[in-house]
Amino acid sequence: MTSVVPPRPIGYLVADIARLMRRRFVRALAAADTGVTAAEARVLAYVEHYPGQRQAALAERLGVEPMTLSALLDRLEAAGLLRRLPDPQDRRAKLIEVDPNATPVLERIHDVAIRLRMEAVEGFSPADIDAVYDLLERMHENLADCAPPETS
Repeated sequence: MTSVVPPRPIGYLVADIARLMRRRFVRALAAADTGVTAAEARVLAYVEHYPGQRQAALAERLGVEPMTLSALLDRLEAAGLLRRLPDPQDRRAKLIEVDPNATPVLERIHDVAIRLRMEAVEGFSPADIDAVYDLLERMHENLADCAPPETS
């Protein structure tokens, strides 16, 4: 563990980068005519990446309230892009999967996301890009493995 405190608050920088990327993603997604909002696109992408999860686990992973996710899932299901399937382990729970009809929408979402990532690393060498991802992944691991602070 490094004993030197970093000179600049990295959390602000990471949060600001995320905010800027979200803003650009919203604009680019609207221009791509996907028919979904940025929040719906995020849900679709997560369900594609983590299929067959319960709604509660998906809400936790997305960092949203279950009721917020439920409304997003309702719209995506009504649009024929997602399916809620009964959980064989718990008849009260539903598992969320991408409907095959979502493939063209997901392709456009992926195109937008790839263009955004390319803009974010414009001027970086391949080694720079690898280093940024490696360091951010290590930071993620360091923080994800930390036990929550005790409260008194």
